[in-house]
Amino acid sequence: MTDTASTPTETPTGPVGTPLTVGARPYDFAFDPATTALVLIDMQRDFLEPGGFGESLGNDVGQLRGTIEPLRAVLAAARAAGLTVIHTREGHLPDLSDLPAAKLHRGNATLRIGDVGPKGRILIRGEYGQDIIDELAPIDGETVIDKPGKGAFYATAFGDVLRAKGITSLVVTGVTTEVCVHTTVREANDRGYECLVLSDCVGSYFPDFQRVALEMVAAQGGIFGWVAPSPAFLAALEPLLATATAAAASTAS
Repeated sequence: MTDTASTPTETPTGPVGTPLTVGARPYDFAFDPATTALVLIDMQRDFLEPGGFGESLGNDVGQLRGTIEPLRAVLAAARAAGLTVIHTREGHLPDLSDLPAAKLHRGNATLRIGDVGPKGRILIRGEYGQDIIDELAPIDGETVIDKPGKGAFYATAFGDVLRAKGITSLVVTGVTTEVCVHTTVREANDRGYECLVLSDCVGSYFPDFQRVALEMVAAQGGIFGWVAPSPAFLAALEPLLATATAAAASTAS
């Protein structure tokens, strides 16, 4: 499912159940699995693989690939626990009508948005490079949001999907930490969503940016949200996973 629509403004609402707790900074993060979504931001070939847009800007894509394995584990656990899973992809229409000139011409890229690269036209919707990497590919029933900007809310149906599903909390992962992840978390914060950023499941091309961006989220008592490593989140899901395993075993017997 791919959604594009207008930006929402309403405060999130949803049913309240028994919360689970993640050991996080600046303090524990409590969430109700029924009203929580795992969000995977822009885990695309154009950003994480050689020959894509990230490398054309002179970046070492290896800096981002360290997020893949911990995020695979989180994604598998979230699916098993029944959490809502939402993927985003940054990209533009083939005619570039949704691409501002300022974005097209900024920077010193060897290949610009819309140019033909080894994986097709750079950051163009429907091209091989614009799609999500195989390791984290969406499955049936998971929403994919195509976005023209850095944040997931701008010019998309992201907010509409969250409201329709009763989501009030976001567990945020993806790339890059200081750009699309930060923009989405800030947008979500302004709309009333509680955000937990998994520190080893977000990545930057620049180690210093990674460190500072995470500090900014949790600063001043959690001004934008919470930060935790993925093992802490996985530990919080263990009761749900145990219940799911027991239910599956009972069904099979």
